[in-house]
Amino acid sequence: MHNRRNFIKRSGLAVAASTLPLSYISCLKPEKKLGIALLGLGSYATNNLAPALQKTQHIELRGIVTGSPEKIPIWKEKYGIKDSNIYNYDNFSSIIDNDEIDVVYIVTPTFLHKKFSILAAEAGKHVFCEKPMAMTVAECQEIIDACSRNKVKLAIGYRMQHEPNTQTIVEWSKTLPYGPIQDVHTEAGFRIGADAGWRLDGSKGGGAIYDMGVYPINAMRYATGLEPLSVTARHETQRDKLFSNGAEEITYFDVEFPEGIIAKGRVTYADNVNFLKINSEKGNYELSPFQSYNGVQGSTSDGKKLEPCNCNQQTLQMDDDALAILENKPMIAPGIEGLKDIQIVQAALKSGRANGEKVILEQY
Repeated sequence: MHNRRNFIKRSGLAVAASTLPLSYISCLKPEKKLGIALLGLGSYATNNLAPALQKTQHIELRGIVTGSPEKIPIWKEKYGIKDSNIYNYDNFSSIIDNDEIDVVYIVTPTFLHKKFSILAAEAGKHVFCEKPMAMTVAECQEIIDACSRNKVKLAIGYRMQHEPNTQTIVEWSKTLPYGPIQDVHTEAGFRIGADAGWRLDGSKGGGAIYDMGVYPINAMRYATGLEPLSVTARHETQRDKLFSNGAEEITYFDVEFPEGIIAKGRVTYADNVNFLKINSEKGNYELSPFQSYNGVQGSTSDGKKLEPCNCNQQTLQMDDDALAILENKPMIAPGIEGLKDIQIVQAALKSGRANGEKVILEQY
């Protein structure tokens, strides 16, 4: 149940283990392009997803869903969005009648992911849901069930799993070129300010472990190719006034894996950090940075260099996921990936608030 083959197979990463994106290695490239609507026009949709969609081969931006009417003229002019493909949160369900929209990408704060993912699925649209997938394991399961019930595909926005150097790390979790893995150490974070909005509210998915935790947690899982057994954690606050609304500023967490592997992680809103290190019996390797929007690169103890790719991660991600829909193939990062990581996020929250009590993880 815990072996590497099961992780790769059940997470959908078998396809991702190639050093090239799925969209680049398909023998038959469909001529049809899918239409996507972005739901939530915050900074990530505005500055990353929409520009990335100008470079995609298998999917294109055709619609928007927003609660901010003042943004509509800007998007119409910049991307040529039709009036008939513009929705607000109140009339969103009517998208069921729009054949030009095949996919809805949920890019709201985490606490709204479940609501709009389910509404999109019930409208018969495939769902791309940004990570973290949802607030709880139960919410993740509701999203998965809604997509299954409505016979639409679900992908979680794990852009790193589409990135070539990350895919090399996934491949090495199977081939073990430096011998059995002994331990993993990974940290991610940035210094956040008082203007961070919902990210300072734990009830909305704020706090470093909720907002950033899935990066090192997912990295631990794909770097080892294993599913974890237990979690212990400790929370730390340096700015009490800023973090007074249930959000954790810093979380340290140890994750126990099969085969005696311990992975150490830290997520922080107090300083900038970004690395993934894997120590093995006969050597070690790392990515630093490992989850930046660009420049992901690494090295090995025997002098190999994992050079950064000249690519747009979001373009690769959305093209891979669109191609999976067009060819009816498994997603690289399906819903179960998001659920498993949220289980560990919840366990870290629980452990840290219970003085480091060990939390045993359910196996999915």
